Amino acid sequence: MILEEIFPFRLAIDATAIAGASLWSLALYWGFSPLSEWVRLQLNRWFNFAERALYTSEEEFEKTRKARESQNAFYASIFSIVPFLIVGSLCNWGVEIGLDKSWSISIGIIVCVTGAVYELGRRDSTSS
Repeated sequence: MILEEIFPFRLAIDATAIAGASLWSLALYWGFSPLSEWVRLQLNRWFNFAERALYTSEEEFEKTRKARESQNAFYASIFSIVPFLIVGSLCNWGVEIGLDKSWSISIGIIVCVTGAVYELGRRDSTSS
């Protein structure tokens, strides 16, 4: 592997833990979609505020404002998954400790499907 050539030590990558944590984080992201939307909006506000501090002139700031705000919205949506990845990793770790490593993917799939069904029902109830 290429990672073994870069680092002088061996990195043990557990594919089951990565898959389980990803499934749990996706389920939490769907299940708590109002919270995920709030996190995304707060990150977007913070990115826009932080970038405003970099400009000294108002004309230069306004000239590229639309492009920067859309770029910040993209970055906010990417980074909004990070808290859910952390909590999803903890949930996956708890399942591995409690049940066993073989159950982590199965429970992650069940929770992910449950979160998706909940989100579909929530969106349907808000649209009607």
